[in-house]
Amino acid sequence: MTPELSIVIPCFNEQENVRAICAAVTVEAARHVRSHEIVLIDNNSTDGTRDLMRTLCAEDPRIRAILNNRNYGQMRSPTYGIYQAEGAAVIGMCADFQDPPAMIGEFVRQWRAGAQVVLGQRRSERASPLLGATRRLGYAFLRKFGDYPVIPGATGFGLYDREVIDTLAAWNEPEPFFRGMLVESGFRLAVIPVDRPERAAGTSKNDFAALASFALSGLAGSAKSLLRLPILLAFFAAGIALPLLVAATIATVTGGSCLALFGFACGFGMFAILLLFLGLIGEQVRVLAERSRNVPLVIEAERINFPSDRARPAARTLIRRP
Repeated sequence: MTPELSIVIPCFNEQENVRAICAAVTVEAARHVRSHEIVLIDNNSTDGTRDLMRTLCAEDPRIRAILNNRNYGQMRSPTYGIYQAEGAAVIGMCADFQDPPAMIGEFVRQWRAGAQVVLGQRRSERASPLLGATRRLGYAFLRKFGDYPVIPGATGFGLYDREVIDTLAAWNEPEPFFRGMLVESGFRLAVIPVDRPERAAGTSKNDFAALASFALSGLAGSAKSLLRLPILLAFFAAGIALPLLVAATIATVTGGSCLALFGFACGFGMFAILLLFLGLIGEQVRVLAERSRNVPLVIEAERINFPSDRARPAARTLIRRP
Protein backbone atom coordinates (compact mmCIF):
# COMPACT_ATOMS: atom_id res chain seq x y z
CA MET A 1 0.00 0.00 0.00
CA THR A 2 1.28 3.46 -0.87
CA PRO A 3 2.12 5.37 2.32
CA GLU A 4 0.56 8.74 2.96
CA LEU A 5 3.92 10.18 4.06
CA SER A 6 7.55 9.35 3.34
CA ILE A 7 10.34 10.73 5.51
CA VAL A 8 13.72 10.70 3.76
CA ILE A 9 16.81 10.89 5.99
CA PRO A 10 20.23 11.07 4.32
CA CYS A 11 23.13 9.79 6.45
CA PHE A 12 26.89 9.86 6.50
CA ASN A 13 28.62 8.55 9.63
CA GLU A 14 25.53 9.01 11.81
CA GLN A 15 25.74 5.91 14.01
CA GLU A 16 25.05 8.05 17.11
CA ASN A 17 21.83 9.44 15.65
CA VAL A 18 20.23 7.06 13.17
CA ARG A 19 18.30 4.90 15.67
CA ALA A 20 17.13 7.92 17.69
CA ILE A 21 15.99 9.90 14.63
CA CYS A 22 14.01 6.93 13.31
CA ALA A 23 12.29 6.49 16.69
CA ALA A 24 11.43 10.20 16.95
CA VAL A 25 10.14 10.38 13.38
CA THR A 26 8.02 7.23 13.86
CA VAL A 27 6.32 8.73 16.93
CA GLU A 28 5.56 12.03 15.17
CA ALA A 29 4.37 10.41 11.94
CA ALA A 30 2.00 8.08 13.82
CA ARG A 31 0.35 11.13 15.40
CA HIS A 32 -0.37 12.93 12.13
CA VAL A 33 -0.75 10.51 9.17
CA ARG A 34 -2.50 7.21 8.48
CA SER A 35 0.62 5.47 7.18
CA HIS A 36 4.26 6.31 6.63
CA GLU A 37 7.64 4.99 5.54
CA ILE A 38 11.16 6.07 6.45
CA VAL A 39 13.76 6.03 3.67
CA LEU A 40 17.35 6.08 4.90
CA ILE A 41 20.00 6.72 2.28
CA ASP A 42 23.62 6.22 3.29
CA ASN A 43 26.44 8.01 1.47
CA ASN A 44 29.06 5.29 2.03
CA SER A 45 29.54 5.75 5.78
CA THR A 46 32.77 4.49 7.31
CA ASP A 47 31.43 3.91 10.85
CA GLY A 48 28.66 1.57 12.01
CA THR A 49 25.80 3.44 10.33
CA ARG A 50 25.17 0.80 7.67
CA ASP A 51 24.96 -2.07 10.13
CA LEU A 52 22.50 -0.07 12.24
CA MET A 53 20.40 0.60 9.14
CA ARG A 54 20.20 -3.13 8.40
CA THR A 55 19.16 -3.79 12.00
CA LEU A 56 16.48 -1.07 11.90
CA CYS A 57 15.09 -2.44 8.64
CA ALA A 58 14.87 -5.92 10.18
CA GLU A 59 13.02 -4.52 13.20
CA ASP A 60 10.51 -2.38 11.29
CA PRO A 61 9.37 -3.06 7.69
CA ARG A 62 8.36 0.59 7.32
CA ILE A 63 12.04 1.54 7.44
CA ARG A 64 13.81 1.18 4.10
CA ALA A 65 17.46 1.75 3.28
CA ILE A 66 19.56 2.57 0.24
CA LEU A 67 23.32 2.09 0.56
CA ASN A 68 25.36 3.98 -2.04
CA ASN A 69 28.46 2.35 -3.49
CA ARG A 70 30.45 5.55 -2.78
CA ASN A 71 29.98 9.07 -1.43
CA TYR A 72 28.05 11.11 -4.02
CA GLY A 73 28.01 14.39 -2.09
CA GLN A 74 25.29 16.28 -0.27
CA MET A 75 23.37 17.34 -3.37
CA ARG A 76 22.97 14.10 -5.29
CA SER A 77 22.45 11.51 -2.55
CA PRO A 78 19.65 13.23 -0.56
CA THR A 79 17.81 14.14 -3.77
CA TYR A 80 18.04 10.57 -5.05
CA GLY A 81 16.57 9.34 -1.79
CA ILE A 82 13.65 11.75 -2.16
CA TYR A 83 13.01 10.50 -5.69
CA GLN A 84 12.82 6.90 -4.39
CA ALA A 85 10.12 7.70 -1.82
CA GLU A 86 6.56 6.62 -2.61
CA GLY A 87 4.46 8.74 -0.25
CA ALA A 88 1.70 11.10 -1.31
CA ALA A 89 3.89 13.65 0.47
CA VAL A 90 7.63 13.47 1.18
CA ILE A 91 9.58 15.11 4.00
CA GLY A 92 13.33 15.57 3.70
CA MET A 93 15.32 16.07 6.90
CA CYS A 94 18.77 15.59 8.42
CA ALA A 95 19.70 12.72 10.74
CA ASP A 96 21.30 14.87 13.45
CA PHE A 97 18.10 16.47 14.87
CA GLN A 98 19.01 19.94 13.57
CA ASP A 99 15.80 19.54 11.56
CA PRO A 100 13.35 18.95 14.47
CA PRO A 101 10.92 16.01 14.01
CA ALA A 102 8.34 18.02 16.00
CA MET A 103 7.74 20.10 12.83
CA ILE A 104 6.26 17.12 10.97
CA GLY A 105 2.74 17.85 12.23
CA GLU A 106 2.80 21.49 11.10
CA PHE A 107 4.20 20.51 7.70
CA VAL A 108 1.39 17.99 7.22
CA ARG A 109 -1.25 20.54 8.29
CA GLN A 110 0.03 23.06 5.73
CA TRP A 111 0.05 20.39 3.04
CA ARG A 112 -3.53 19.34 3.78
CA ALA A 113 -4.50 23.01 3.65
CA GLY A 114 -3.31 23.19 0.04
CA ALA A 115 0.44 23.92 0.05
CA GLN A 116 2.41 21.75 -2.36
CA VAL A 117 5.79 22.74 -0.91
CA VAL A 118 6.27 23.53 2.78
CA LEU A 119 9.73 24.77 3.74
CA GLY A 120 11.15 25.31 7.18
CA GLN A 121 12.99 28.62 7.50
CA ARG A 122 15.58 28.77 10.26
CA ARG A 123 15.17 31.80 12.51
CA SER A 124 18.88 31.95 13.21
CA GLU A 125 22.11 30.20 12.29
CA ARG A 126 24.77 29.20 14.81
CA ALA A 127 27.93 30.08 12.96
CA SER A 128 31.12 32.07 13.29
CA PRO A 129 30.92 35.79 12.40
CA LEU A 130 32.88 35.11 9.20
CA LEU A 131 30.62 32.25 8.08
CA GLY A 132 27.51 34.23 9.00
CA ALA A 133 28.70 37.24 6.98
CA THR A 134 29.56 34.97 4.04
CA ARG A 135 26.06 33.44 4.10
CA ARG A 136 24.41 36.86 4.20
CA LEU A 137 26.55 38.00 1.29
CA GLY A 138 25.68 34.86 -0.67
CA TYR A 139 21.94 35.31 -0.11
CA ALA A 140 22.17 38.97 -1.15
CA PHE A 141 24.06 37.96 -4.28
CA LEU A 142 21.44 35.37 -5.22
CA ARG A 143 18.58 37.81 -4.57
CA LYS A 144 20.20 40.25 -6.97
CA PHE A 145 21.27 37.89 -9.74
CA GLY A 146 19.34 34.64 -9.22
CA ASP A 147 16.83 33.35 -11.74
CA TYR A 148 14.12 33.01 -9.05
CA PRO A 149 13.51 34.25 -5.48
CA VAL A 150 15.75 32.91 -2.73
CA ILE A 151 14.43 32.03 0.74
CA PRO A 152 17.17 32.80 3.30
CA GLY A 153 17.47 30.17 5.99
CA ALA A 154 15.58 27.51 4.01
CA THR A 155 17.88 24.48 3.82
CA GLY A 156 15.45 22.13 2.08
CA PHE A 157 13.97 20.78 5.33
CA GLY A 158 10.30 20.55 4.51
CA LEU A 159 7.48 18.67 2.84
CA TYR A 160 6.94 18.19 -0.89
CA ASP A 161 3.79 16.93 -2.61
CA ARG A 162 3.93 13.87 -4.89
CA GLU A 163 3.31 16.05 -7.95
CA VAL A 164 6.31 18.21 -7.03
CA ILE A 165 8.61 15.19 -6.65
CA ASP A 166 7.60 13.62 -9.95
CA THR A 167 7.98 16.94 -11.76
CA LEU A 168 11.47 17.64 -10.41
CA ALA A 169 12.65 14.07 -11.02
CA ALA A 170 11.76 14.50 -14.70
CA TRP A 171 14.17 17.46 -14.96
CA ASN A 172 17.14 15.05 -14.80
CA GLU A 173 19.43 17.56 -13.10
CA PRO A 174 22.92 16.01 -12.68
CA GLU A 175 23.78 18.29 -9.73
CA PRO A 176 20.33 19.00 -8.25
CA PHE A 177 20.21 22.15 -6.11
CA PHE A 178 16.99 20.81 -4.66
CA ARG A 179 16.02 23.71 -2.39
CA GLY A 180 16.34 26.05 -5.37
CA MET A 181 14.45 23.70 -7.68
CA LEU A 182 11.53 23.68 -5.23
CA VAL A 183 11.17 27.45 -5.57
CA GLU A 184 11.92 27.52 -9.31
CA SER A 185 9.14 25.01 -10.03
CA GLY A 186 6.48 27.54 -8.98
CA PHE A 187 4.26 25.19 -6.98
CA ARG A 188 2.18 26.57 -4.11
CA LEU A 189 4.65 27.34 -1.35
CA ALA A 190 4.34 27.86 2.42
CA VAL A 191 7.24 28.92 4.66
CA ILE A 192 7.27 27.96 8.35
CA PRO A 193 9.73 29.51 10.87
CA VAL A 194 11.88 26.87 12.59
CA ASP A 195 14.10 27.15 15.65
CA ARG A 196 17.24 25.20 14.95
CA PRO A 197 18.31 23.00 17.89
CA GLU A 198 21.85 21.84 18.56
CA ARG A 199 23.15 18.77 16.80
CA ALA A 200 22.21 15.74 18.95
CA ALA A 201 25.50 13.82 18.63
CA GLY A 202 28.55 13.50 16.44
CA THR A 203 30.15 16.24 14.39
CA SER A 204 29.09 18.10 11.29
CA LYS A 205 30.44 16.72 8.00
CA ASN A 206 30.16 20.14 6.33
CA ASP A 207 33.67 21.59 6.35
CA PHE A 208 34.52 24.76 4.44
CA ALA A 209 35.42 22.85 1.26
CA ALA A 210 32.10 20.96 1.26
CA LEU A 211 30.08 24.15 1.85
CA ALA A 212 32.02 26.00 -0.86
CA SER A 213 31.42 23.20 -3.37
CA PHE A 214 27.71 23.14 -2.51
CA ALA A 215 27.44 26.93 -2.84
CA LEU A 216 29.20 27.01 -6.21
CA SER A 217 27.03 24.24 -7.64
CA GLY A 218 23.89 25.94 -6.35
CA LEU A 219 24.95 29.31 -7.70
CA ALA A 220 25.79 27.88 -11.11
CA GLY A 221 22.44 26.12 -11.31
CA SER A 222 20.25 28.93 -9.98
CA ALA A 223 21.80 32.10 -11.41
CA LYS A 224 22.24 31.47 -15.13
CA SER A 225 21.71 35.18 -15.85
CA LEU A 226 25.21 35.71 -14.44
CA LEU A 227 26.51 34.62 -17.85
CA ARG A 228 25.65 38.12 -19.09
CA LEU A 229 27.20 39.95 -16.16
CA PRO A 230 30.88 39.64 -17.23
CA ILE A 231 30.09 41.73 -20.33
CA LEU A 232 28.77 44.57 -18.19
CA LEU A 233 31.73 44.28 -15.85
CA ALA A 234 34.08 44.42 -18.82
CA PHE A 235 32.70 47.82 -19.82
CA PHE A 236 32.91 48.98 -16.21
CA ALA A 237 36.48 47.76 -15.86
CA ALA A 238 37.45 49.47 -19.12
CA GLY A 239 36.01 52.74 -17.83
CA ILE A 240 38.26 52.47 -14.77
CA ALA A 241 41.32 51.10 -16.56
CA LEU A 242 41.64 53.99 -19.02
CA PRO A 243 42.02 56.80 -16.44
CA LEU A 244 44.26 54.55 -14.34
CA LEU A 245 46.50 54.03 -17.34
CA VAL A 246 46.71 57.77 -17.85
CA ALA A 247 47.41 58.31 -14.13
CA ALA A 248 50.08 55.59 -14.08
CA THR A 249 51.76 57.11 -17.11
CA ILE A 250 51.85 60.54 -15.49
CA ALA A 251 53.21 59.05 -12.23
CA THR A 252 55.96 57.23 -14.10
CA VAL A 253 57.01 60.39 -15.95
CA THR A 254 57.12 62.45 -12.73
CA GLY A 255 58.99 59.76 -10.77
CA GLY A 256 56.11 58.84 -8.44
CA SER A 257 55.13 55.28 -7.52
CA CYS A 258 51.90 55.43 -5.45
CA LEU A 259 49.58 55.85 -8.38
CA ALA A 260 51.33 53.07 -10.27
CA LEU A 261 50.91 50.69 -7.33
CA PHE A 262 47.28 51.72 -7.05
CA GLY A 263 46.84 50.93 -10.70
CA PHE A 264 48.38 47.49 -10.23
CA ALA A 265 46.07 46.84 -7.27
CA CYS A 266 43.00 47.72 -9.30
CA GLY A 267 44.28 45.56 -12.13
CA PHE A 268 44.61 42.57 -9.85
CA GLY A 269 41.13 43.28 -8.47
CA MET A 270 39.62 43.22 -11.93
CA PHE A 271 41.54 40.04 -12.67
CA ALA A 272 40.06 38.42 -9.56
CA ILE A 273 36.54 39.36 -10.65
CA LEU A 274 37.23 37.94 -14.09
CA LEU A 275 38.44 34.68 -12.60
CA LEU A 276 35.35 34.45 -10.38
CA PHE A 277 32.93 34.69 -13.26
CA LEU A 278 35.03 32.43 -15.46
CA GLY A 279 34.78 29.93 -12.61
CA LEU A 280 30.98 30.25 -12.53
CA ILE A 281 30.84 29.74 -16.27
CA GLY A 282 33.06 26.71 -15.83
CA GLU A 283 30.64 25.33 -13.24
CA GLN A 284 27.74 25.72 -15.64
CA VAL A 285 29.72 24.09 -18.46
CA ARG A 286 30.53 21.23 -16.08
CA VAL A 287 26.83 20.75 -15.29
CA LEU A 288 26.00 20.72 -19.00
CA ALA A 289 28.71 18.13 -19.56
CA GLU A 290 27.33 15.97 -16.73
CA ARG A 291 23.84 16.22 -18.22
CA SER A 292 25.10 15.06 -21.61
CA ARG A 293 26.74 11.99 -19.99
CA ASN A 294 23.33 10.72 -18.86
CA VAL A 295 24.69 9.40 -15.55
CA PRO A 296 22.47 8.47 -12.56
CA LEU A 297 22.56 10.57 -9.41
CA VAL A 298 23.93 7.62 -7.44
CA ILE A 299 24.70 3.93 -7.95
CA GLU A 300 23.26 1.69 -5.28
CA ALA A 301 25.27 -1.02 -3.59
CA GLU A 302 22.24 -2.35 -1.71
CA ARG A 303 18.59 -1.55 -1.04
CA ILE A 304 16.60 -3.03 1.82
CA ASN A 305 12.86 -3.43 2.55
CA PHE A 306 11.63 -1.87 -0.70
CA PRO A 307 8.61 -3.70 -2.19
CA SER A 308 9.41 -5.85 -5.20
CA ASP A 309 7.35 -3.62 -7.51
CA ARG A 310 9.64 -0.68 -6.72
CA ALA A 311 12.43 -1.77 -9.01
CA ARG A 312 15.90 -0.30 -8.92
CA PRO A 313 16.06 2.48 -11.57
CA ALA A 314 18.54 1.53 -14.27
CA ALA A 315 18.29 4.56 -16.54
CA ARG A 316 19.04 8.24 -16.06
CA THR A 317 15.36 9.10 -15.56
CA LEU A 318 14.51 8.28 -11.96
CA ILE A 319 10.69 8.29 -12.00
CA ARG A 320 9.52 4.73 -11.45
CA ARG A 321 6.08 5.12 -13.02
CA PRO A 322 5.54 5.91 -16.75
